[in-house]
Amino acid sequence: MAFSRRNALVALAFAGALGAPALAQDRSQLPIKVEARSSDFDYQANVLVFNEITIVQGGIRISAARAVASGLDFEDSGWEFTGAVSITMPESGLTSDSARVRFAGGLIQSASVTGAPATFEQRQEKQLTQGRANRIDYDLGRGTVELAGNAWLSDGRNEVAGATLVYSTQTQRVISNQPVVITINPSEAAPKTAPQAPPEVAKPPETATPPE
Repeated sequence: MAFSRRNALVALAFAGALGAPALAQDRSQLPIKVEARSSDFDYQANVLVFNEITIVQGGIRISAARAVASGLDFEDSGWEFTGAVSITMPESGLTSDSARVRFAGGLIQSASVTGAPATFEQRQEKQLTQGRANRIDYDLGRGTVELAGNAWLSDGRNEVAGATLVYSTQTQRVISNQPVVITINPSEAAPKTAPQAPPEVAKPPETATPPE
């Protein structure tokens, strides 16, 4: 993704952005666990096929109905996932029909997901950013998410729609060099409270009328 090289016409910082997230733990030292209902290893072709697979490393989890990999060497391997693909991280996640994931140095370096549509979300404290597009490219190293094809992104109040949007997970900025439609919704009005009845005024006690 050419995030830093774009001559952006629109750069919108979502209102209420919470600043850059804390640095992620060095996951390269964490083990990677692969679980699958069935597998087929072709060592001569160096191709592995898994059905109903789940990959977990620390707070990152990938699950899909099927996966084809160029090897179990997570230092440098490519994976193709299909069928109900879900990629979840501590503060963000992707869902799609299919995904291509690149592992390098024992970590997920990038993920490209496609769907009808593919979806993205990032949660930070009280803010939830959500997006969807026909294709989403997530570069974890740069912290950029490119949404292409009917792209839409929202922070719960502001919405941006266009052909292609590039979102920074670190600064919560949205950049596009193509026409966009920006919708800014009004803040929610304070809830109205039901009118309260005035307090009752205590009446003085009645005195008995003396007999005539």
